[in-house]
Amino acid sequence: MQNPKLEVLTPSNSQLIFIDQQPQMAFGVQSIDRQALKNNVVGLAKAAKVFNIPTIITTVETESFSGHTYPELLEVFSDAPILERTSMNSWDDQKVRDALKDNGRKKVIVSGLWTEVCNTTFALSAMHDAGYEIYMVADASGGTSQAAHDFAMQRMIQAGVVPVTWQQVLLEWQRDWKNRDTYDAVMAVVKEHSGAYGMGVDYAYTMVHKAEERVKHGPTLAPVHAEI
Repeated sequence: MQNPKLEVLTPSNSQLIFIDQQPQMAFGVQSIDRQALKNNVVGLAKAAKVFNIPTIITTVETESFSGHTYPELLEVFSDAPILERTSMNSWDDQKVRDALKDNGRKKVIVSGLWTEVCNTTFALSAMHDAGYEIYMVADASGGTSQAAHDFAMQRMIQAGVVPVTWQQVLLEWQRDWKNRDTYDAVMAVVKEHSGAYGMGVDYAYTMVHKAEERVKHGPTLAPVHAEI
């Protein structure tokens, strides 16, 4: 039997779960800059929206401990239910299991906090109990130290989890630039969330291809040299 992980991610074979992207969990993250983490999480969410990827948002102890999911993430999926839990392991909640099953896709892309706890336990349990393929988005997840994140990733990889990054997932879904129905939306995500790559796209559009700037602004005033 061919290894199913040799099949690339596509909009029709993937589903996505965000686990505990909540402020109290983010406060403890030390493996990645937290603003970069949020940028990557929201970029991944917008990518999923572009390609109509079934997406689950689950939270733990929102009112008593962890706080509300980032508003920037909720804004992307404004109608999605939030699956509240008590267990650190999302697999322990039947609502999460049912949502995964209802989506009907074995490739589960995971972005969560913390890597060494909530991500690891969910990944191992979902693989062990139901045969899901787990694709862990390393730069849209974070641990309480670099070592905690790194060794959790290693543990999961040894168990069969596939490590990915958020932009890799976005471009794997796009696959071919001839797919014009998603091209502009993908470029919009890139410009907003892909750092230097996004800056380069803006530069190429405006300076090389002479496209209009993507935001309106006030007039540009010509230099006026002051007397010396």
